[in-house]
Amino acid sequence: MHDPRVRPLLDELAVEYDTRYGDLFGREGAAEELNRYPAEEFSGPDGALLVIQENGESIAGGAFRRYDDATAELKRIWTHSAHRRRGLARVVLAELEALAARRGYTRLYLTTGPRQPEAKYLYLATGYEPQFDLDADPETIKFLAFTKDLSGHPQN
Repeated sequence: MHDPRVRPLLDELAVEYDTRYGDLFGREGAAEELNRYPAEEFSGPDGALLVIQENGESIAGGAFRRYDDATAELKRIWTHSAHRRRGLARVVLAELEALAARRGYTRLYLTTGPRQPEAKYLYLATGYEPQFDLDADPETIKFLAFTKDLSGHPQN
């Protein structure tokens, strides 16, 4: 998380969170969320961080950390605003899933916010199971949680 290649990811995520959520989660919402977990939690062997670069620029990325003995929690799935609609988030998800499976995780967990419908639809389209009522108003649900079983993943 301290690698300079990660800085664009974190900077744009902060802007994205602040723009979409304002102070919905408190005055320091984005900063608090981005600093919630120590960087070491995203280091191996329990965690991982992936950054996709193009021409030396960080354009997409994501990470996972240990959630419990069998579960990795995906965090910071991101695509730079100038590079969206290219399938990069799907590439990031697939790589993180494969790496988590190779590391022995059999399940994934993640949350996204109620004002990120494109993320919600990405996770639904890639086999994640919602842990909330899809018919409920997303604004009434603070975090939209998803899980995915990796036990049948080719790496396991």
